[in-house]
Amino acid sequence: METKKNFVLDTNVILHDYRCIYNFQENDIYIPIVVLEELDKFKKGTDQINFNSREFARELDTLATADLFKKGVELGKGLGTLHVVMNDAYPEKLQKAFSEKIPDHKILAIALDLQEKDKKHKTILVSKDINLRMKAKALGIDCEDYKTDKVNNVDIFEQAQQEFDLPGDMVDRVFVGSGLPFIEVLEMQDKVVNNEYVILNSEKSSVLARLDPATTTLRPVKKQKCYGIEGRNAEQTFALDALMNDNLKLVAVTGKAGTGKTLLALAAALAQNKQYSQILLARPIVAMSNKDLGFLPGDEKAKISPYMQPLFDNLSVIKRQFGAQSKEATSIDDMQHSGQLVIEALAFIRGRSLNDTYFIIDEAQNLTPHEIKTIITRAGQNCKLVFTGDIQQIDTPYLDAQSNGLVYMIDKMRGQELFAHVNLVKGERSALSELASNLL
Repeated sequence: METKKNFVLDTNVILHDYRCIYNFQENDIYIPIVVLEELDKFKKGTDQINFNSREFARELDTLATADLFKKGVELGKGLGTLHVVMNDAYPEKLQKAFSEKIPDHKILAIALDLQEKDKKHKTILVSKDINLRMKAKALGIDCEDYKTDKVNNVDIFEQAQQEFDLPGDMVDRVFVGSGLPFIEVLEMQDKVVNNEYVILNSEKSSVLARLDPATTTLRPVKKQKCYGIEGRNAEQTFALDALMNDNLKLVAVTGKAGTGKTLLALAAALAQNKQYSQILLARPIVAMSNKDLGFLPGDEKAKISPYMQPLFDNLSVIKRQFGAQSKEATSIDDMQHSGQLVIEALAFIRGRSLNDTYFIIDEAQNLTPHEIKTIITRAGQNCKLVFTGDIQQIDTPYLDAQSNGLVYMIDKMRGQELFAHVNLVKGERSALSELASNLL
């Protein structure tokens, strides 16, 4: 039986998941006092990391006894012991490499000191900061990323929809709309899940199809035009089908830049404006150069306007399909003025009721799994949630292709009756955009 380990946690792990201390099984957890100091700097604000900082402080307060700072406190059955380390030791080995006593180096000092004092148990530093992990490795400290919410096989979310070669009569049965019982297609068993979109080919024809969970049959997917926007390829046709399907309450549309994710989602929402009392479009604000919005001039709307501009650009594309004076363009303007169509920063959406709402969350790859869960659990009656994003274009420092909330959601929801995912592969913005996405 493997002996238990000592895990030293970095600040960013707690800011990522405030309940992380319960995810290390029977192993012991050590939190350097400098981590609590850093968490204190994040307690004010409306972002998810601010919420996580406050929630962890409350969690720690329920556990805090004198033992927490001496011999540690038990976290519960099957779990290890939690320690808050007050040690101010700064080993000579560390001092030679990093003389400046910044918070990161103090965390390294705790890990190095613990490693020297407790040789019976392996000491591991857990951090989402790659640079800190590199420093730890240079000092001979075992380290790893926080893996609890990481998705192992990300490749399946970046591939085109599956294609299958079938006898002509089977393809014809799907094409005419009668549907093909899934149980009859042996070659697709264990390869296709509920609401997955596929391309079925025969020698003479092909058809786009979706596995309908209600009837367990392969149903045809027809092209449709939504507010002037029509799918230009099979994946876009699949995406519009999912976005327009009333039975699918949660949809994820992924793909590289220029594949039409946001444009399709917005067009589908506008096409269904009579079914929902409000259409919300939101995206997380990821500040550039580590500067807060407070550094930008103007009021709240002026500050967030540059971040929301891509959403307004897509709205303009739809308007241009009809002309500035058309009834469709006028209808869009009326929806904006009346508040039926709202484009907003995600931070300002939190807390709102999501009843009778078509809610599009753009750039969802920049959200943590907990943020995604927070949004979805607010869904009320007659609510549809659409998450769009490029899982290879992540702008936050402690998320990657495996740990961001978008892939986590797709991984957990795949195969559920209320969920569908479509990955857009071919760029349709322009030939130049497609070339840059593939080569640069």
